[in-house]
Amino acid sequence: MTSKPLIQVQNVTKEYKIGNTVIEAIRNVSFEVADGSFTIVYGPSGSGKSTLLNTLMGLNAPTSGKVLYDGQDLYTMEPNQRAFFRAHTMGIVLQSNNWVHSLNVIENVALPLRFIGIPADIALQEAHNSLKRIGVESHAHTYPQVLSGGEQQRVTMARALVNNPSYIVADEPTGNLDSKNSDALITLLRYLNKDLKRTIVLVTHNLEYLSLGDQLILMEDGMISVTKDTAIHSVTDQLLQEMKRRITRWGTV
Repeated sequence: MTSKPLIQVQNVTKEYKIGNTVIEAIRNVSFEVADGSFTIVYGPSGSGKSTLLNTLMGLNAPTSGKVLYDGQDLYTMEPNQRAFFRAHTMGIVLQSNNWVHSLNVIENVALPLRFIGIPADIALQEAHNSLKRIGVESHAHTYPQVLSGGEQQRVTMARALVNNPSYIVADEPTGNLDSKNSDALITLLRYLNKDLKRTIVLVTHNLEYLSLGDQLILMEDGMISVTKDTAIHSVTDQLLQEMKRRITRWGTV
């Protein structure tokens, strides 16, 4: 894995004002995501994970600090430039699939390309290629809402890959899946990372997946602690028990 940073988060704080109260969702956070790496973000509900992810995606400007992609500050861009950046650079996988119900699978997968002006015939061909890459091309002319949860998430992955993104952000993509389909989706993410050299940022609550990362980011109360490389792959039973103890203390995660 190369050590070149693709994403740099520098002293990022995000505040929200509710009435007369100021809430710090993220508190002076700094870290890097190396090009071609697999970063896993975990922590309790309300710890700031979603705010952090939205900031990484260029959706939510920090109150202070910088988010750099390949050396460029995302928040010096105009909003339409950030939208262009997301459309051309990033693949996004969420728990909610947000299908356009009047469109079939291949049309839904092609939609991100249509939004950036790709002609329909080319967009549909690229969508077919993406579905084939994920192994769900047989569902191309089915409506996505009639597919199983696991099939829908694989189609979501095809949609995320249709623009050939350099990195993929996945926010709890296994949250609504059973263990078999969850493992299949994580295996697919590992393939995209190891074989296709895509940079992955995954948010998960599943401790079993933590050892798959090159970097772990634990979020608690808007702050982070970072674990990297060899320290992750030598995770002991004692550390796993400590993680489970934390989750018990956190409550619902």
